[in-house]
Amino acid sequence: MELRVIEALRRLNRLIALIVGLGLLGCAGFVVLDIVARQLGSSFGGTDEIAGYAMALATSWGMAYTLLELGHVRIDLLRGRCGDTLRALFDVFAMVVMSAVIVAIAVKAWPVLARSLANGSTANTPLETPLAWVQLPWFAGWVWFALMSCAVTLAALSLVLRGRGVETENFVGAFAEEDLL
Repeated sequence: MELRVIEALRRLNRLIALIVGLGLLGCAGFVVLDIVARQLGSSFGGTDEIAGYAMALATSWGMAYTLLELGHVRIDLLRGRCGDTLRALFDVFAMVVMSAVIVAIAVKAWPVLARSLANGSTANTPLETPLAWVQLPWFAGWVWFALMSCAVTLAALSLVLRGRGVETENFVGAFAEEDLL
């Protein structure tokens, strides 16, 4: 069951990554059009602000995708020298720590959004973008990453406790540098 859940989450995150990628592509197109307009003596204005917002959203939403694609950086000095069981325990420990950090980030992101909502805050820029418009999807991305991280941790822990730790390698393992050559 755990592996089916992980595979379903992978598919969902690939769809989210595609949507975020299309958003970044659209943002890049907007910046290119603004550059061309500047050469013609005009400008849309605010492209730097919009690009910054796009990067913040791509980062928060992209983290969950990167998690299941084993793209997060891991230092595996000890892990690579251990047997399957100890390696799985190191992986679960790494996921527990990651989950704790990400949950803390998501919890600390809420007051930022809440303050913007309560105050009707806008960006201190010519666009005067209502900050909640950007912070809400940004916050949702961190919450999604926290939920994903916790779900992956629970799946890995379940497999390890049932003596199937070797099966966790494909979704919480780490690629050794040698594997990339």
